[in-house]
Amino acid sequence: MKHVSLQLTEDGSHTLFNAELNETYHSHKGALAESRYVFIHAGLEQVLQDFDHLAILEVGFGTGLNALITLGKALELAKARQQSGLAPLPVRYVTIEPYPLSAELIEGLNYKGMLPDWYAPLFDALHAAPWDQDVEIMPGFVLRKVKGKLEQLEWQGEPFNLVYYDAFAPSKQPDVWALDNFKKCYGLLEQGGLLVSYCANGQFKRDLKAAGFQVKAYPGALGKREMTRAWKLDPL
Repeated sequence: MKHVSLQLTEDGSHTLFNAELNETYHSHKGALAESRYVFIHAGLEQVLQDFDHLAILEVGFGTGLNALITLGKALELAKARQQSGLAPLPVRYVTIEPYPLSAELIEGLNYKGMLPDWYAPLFDALHAAPWDQDVEIMPGFVLRKVKGKLEQLEWQGEPFNLVYYDAFAPSKQPDVWALDNFKKCYGLLEQGGLLVSYCANGQFKRDLKAAGFQVKAYPGALGKREMTRAWKLDPL
């Protein structure tokens, strides 16, 4: 991927810059901070109020940052549950990526240096996991990396309860933000499931509603006015 290079963001964590699209993989104000806010705070923590398991579909594996911090959160929850005599929270994590990063770019990412030491083996395990196979990264956490596009996904497993929609912006990759993809996500979610995205584009929100979602604006990360949360709920 000669057109992709490492770039530091304002919180000290790396993102990647795609010169072909003239777009970064994360906010220049902070890759790690943005991912934590959008996908953990506004997504995962919300879903855990309603479900006793996590079944996550991620559109855009990218650097693996969302998967990494989700793994970290799952490990924290597992430790807390163990103290109460409970088994780890079951987590299934399916992530889609049509253009996997080179080993050189993965090695250059500084996430292991930005996070507590116990994240390092999780980062390595995520990126070492083969594509298109189920891999138990830690007890209760099953990862499947799918090399391809959302349009090509043929999922026969249990429904998801959380979608991380983390593709490049609609202006850069309009095909990924097509109405048919949102209808697909709606069909893959169980009742009460949630889709979260950094994007607050008006057409995106209209298309989510057309797909059946109940859309609610939510304050965005790092000074951004809005992000999007969309639920699969029974009609009011």
